[in-house]
Amino acid sequence: MAWVTGLFLVYLLLPIVLLVVGSFGEVWTNTLLPSGITGKWYAAVAGDPSFRRAFLTSLWVTAATAASVTLIGVPLAYALHRARSRWARIGGRVLASLPVAVPPLVLAFGFILVFSSDTLPFLGSGWVLVGGLTALTLPYMVQTLAADMRHLDLETLEQAAASLGAGQRQRFLEIVVPALRHSLAAALAVVCAIAIGEFQLVNLVAGFLNRPYPVVLLQAFYGATGFACAATVVLLALALIMSLATAGTRSGIRAIGASGA
Repeated sequence: MAWVTGLFLVYLLLPIVLLVVGSFGEVWTNTLLPSGITGKWYAAVAGDPSFRRAFLTSLWVTAATAASVTLIGVPLAYALHRARSRWARIGGRVLASLPVAVPPLVLAFGFILVFSSDTLPFLGSGWVLVGGLTALTLPYMVQTLAADMRHLDLETLEQAAASLGAGQRQRFLEIVVPALRHSLAAALAVVCAIAIGEFQLVNLVAGFLNRPYPVVLLQAFYGATGFACAATVVLLALALIMSLATAGTRSGIRAIGASGA
């Protein structure tokens, strides 16, 4: 019913609206809405060295995670799709889905045990953080691509390319990857959103010099309310920009594909 949908939208949007209002409020103490209007909280966030460093860290960690997930996920999804054995396909999908079933906290403890050892003393490094986020987001990439592959007639396209002399590598790069461009863009949007906003795993795995934005954001709530609201709105804006950029890329890919056709 329409009123149920309306209530659900209000439930989703009301906290965001309050955050935006609070980020411009002068004082907000034990009242429904803040009093006064100011932009000083955004200036304070921009002038805070820890937040600037965390913002840049989140950008490069998200970009590195998206790249690693793409490089691993596309060949993995293709291999699962082309597997001859039904049990191999099922087993591969189960293994690829394990990070979704396992809570990020459990995954983080596993990384702590492995990378805090004398053999691999890399806990706290940025690349361990990227590895953790890659393991966390890889199933979303694999499942999205695998679902799309089931609806595409890749075998026919590859057979046609093979009859013209195209090798396995050429068929993968020039037939399979372009055919998956839409689902790849959609999967990257999910990967980027998770990588930007993930807290449980990064809070335990990230070092002091590689703290992403969500970890630093938690500290803001121990200070001024307006500062915390402004810092949270910045995170929301970053996630929105990433989603719009991915959507724009996807639209551009569709336009190129349509013009090429």
